[in-house]
This record gives sequence, structure tokens and C-alpha cells, in this order.
Amino acid sequence: MSSLLEIRENIRNFYSRNEVYLQPFFKFLLALVALLMINGNLGFMSKLDNVFIVLVLALMCSFLPVNLLVVISAVFVILHFYAVSMECAVVGGAVFLLMLLLYYRFAPKDALIVLLLPLCFVLKIPYAVPIIVGLLCTPASVVSVACGVISYYMIDYVKVNATVISSLDADNAVSKFRYVMDGLLNNKAMLIVLISFCITTIIVYVIRRLSVDHAWTIAMFAGAVVSVVMLLLGDLTFDTNISVVATILGTVVSLLLAKVVEFFAFNVDYTRTEYVQFEDDEYYYYVKAIPKNTVSKAKHTVKKITSVL
Repeated sequence: MSSLLEIRENIRNFYSRNEVYLQPFFKFLLALVALLMINGNLGFMSKLDNVFIVLVLALMCSFLPVNLLVVISAVFVILHFYAVSMECAVVGGAVFLLMLLLYYRFAPKDALIVLLLPLCFVLKIPYAVPIIVGLLCTPASVVSVACGVISYYMIDYVKVNATVISSLDADNAVSKFRYVMDGLLNNKAMLIVLISFCITTIIVYVIRRLSVDHAWTIAMFAGAVVSVVMLLLGDLTFDTNISVVATILGTVVSLLLAKVVEFFAFNVDYTRTEYVQFEDDEYYYYVKAIPKNTVSKAKHTVKKITSVL
């Protein structure tokens, strides 16, 4: 354990020393992956499906706030939707505008959640996001989780049905609007995942706030179980074709990622728990104190050897 703690401290110290360089690099990397994923899944507008344009935009995003990366990604998606049909772009733009208003109203600091959740869907580990969000954030972050889920399923729906949308009567815009809206509103798989992830986030948050030993571990396992059960029950009820094996494997991998996050964010030693009681003029205080797992820095001593003539 001491060697792992030393590695953790070395990573923290390295990041703190080089934060001014690492933050732009990570933002560039996130923007690059997000825009490449959008082009890879949509790619309907050939002018945007260009590596040079993606690199330039990613480089610009490295010097901009992360919230602007959310806006740029949304514009990127809407332009690809426009290449399919104007009606598709209008519906997508309205949905993104509504989500951005909710996001900036309730969770303006959770841009990473909105961006990472669709990426995790592509990697087949979206179950990690509600668990980790419940561990690190507040209940208001369910808005960002919901925005991430809706964004992914909207992109996936247009990707799958682009040919049908394009083939609809060009003179009948109402039919295109209705087809796109019905596809989004009647997407039972999206609704099940949305409800499951939001409830999982809240459950994990509530349990990890309890004053019990190993609260974080209990919270992440409880959240994983609730997520899997709700997804499978939803699949049985609405026949959404959710893969049982993929869900369980993805949840196991998500738990491992959550444990890594716990190691860096909340690593404590429950064997040295102390209970403290004190009072002032108005209150009695009962405090539970749990020390963090830390590693003492190695002390280097320098011996000065002088030669005796």
C-alpha cells in the first residue's frame, strides 16, 4: 500500500508542478477525441469530416473554457444534422438549446460529464459515469448526466435513420419533423437509461455522504446493483434489446474505475477512526475523525566529509 501511496503522491506533485501545461493538453485531447467521435459517428457533412479542421478546432479549445467545448461540439453535431435535412438540424438545435439552458442553470461546472458520457457509451462503459458523478459531485449533476445520455441517443438515432430521414418527401417538412421528434420522444431505451443513471447518481451521492465505514465503497456497489437491476427490468418490460452480458461486464469495469477514483479522491484509514466530543456555550459536538492515508516524504540527509591532512 505504501508504494501505491507514493505513486499517488508523485502523480499529484507532477500535476501540480506542470498544471499550466497539462490543463491545455488535456483540453486539446478531450476536444480532439470528442470531435473525431462526432465525425466518426455522423460524418454527413464532408467539409467538417476533415482532420485538419478538427486539429485546428481542438487546438483552439485547449485555450478556451471547457464549457465552450460543449457548445462547439453541439454546433458540430447540428451541422452534420443539417447535411441530413434542415428539419433534423432544427430539432437537434432545439434539443441542444434546451439542454444547454438547463445545464448552465443547474450544473455549469460539469462540462466534463456532458462530454465524457457519450464517449463512455462508445467505449461500452457508460455505467461508470453516474457512479463516479455520485461520488464526486452533487445531486444537481443529474442534469449533466441526463444531457449526456440524450446527446448520445440523439446522435445514434440520426446515425441509424439518416437514410430514411433523407428519403422522406422534401416538400413535406411536417412529416420529417414528426418522424425525428417521434423517434426521440418514443425512444424507450433512452428513457430507461436516463432514469436509471439519474437514480444511480442520487443513490451513490446519498450513501457516500453517510457516516459509516467504507461509505464510498458501499455507495459504488449499491449504485452498480441498482443500475444493472433497473436496466434489466426496463429491458424485460419494454423489450429494448439491452445486452445482459455487456451490461454486467461494463458495470464491473466501471466499478474498477470508481475504485481508482476513490483511491485518488478519498483514501482513508478506518482502523484509526477517532470519536471526539466537545462543547461551547450553545452546542455539544460529536465528531467522527477518520485520518487520510498518507505517506511521509523521505528525508534525505547529506553528510559532509572533510579530509584530514
